[in-house]
Amino acid sequence: MSKITRRCSLRFSLFFLISSLFQWISGLADSSPSLKSEDGSKNASNGSSKKAIGLTVVLICLGILATVAFSVLLFKIWQKKRREAQQARLLKLFEDDDELEVELGIRD
Repeated sequence: MSKITRRCSLRFSLFFLISSLFQWISGLADSSPSLKSEDGSKNASNGSSKKAIGLTVVLICLGILATVAFSVLLFKIWQKKRREAQQARLLKLFEDDDELEVELGIRD
């Protein structure tokens, strides 16, 4: 792909992502006016609906936070194992050199 095509593709992807996010957020917002029942009192379900939306948003944020924390933990574990493997390879390399020196008679 050429640079221009990649830029257009990146811009389109970014635009699509942002528009999807705005559409999702607008779906969460309750833009309908408060309804009145026959006796003139406000609809009681409006407040509970907002609480349910707030709870949903909090749960989604906690889920994202837990996923990020788990990913960081897995990355740290992977780094530690990789470092241990590199150290083991280095030690094995030096052990092999000692055996070669003894075999060649360079060292007793």
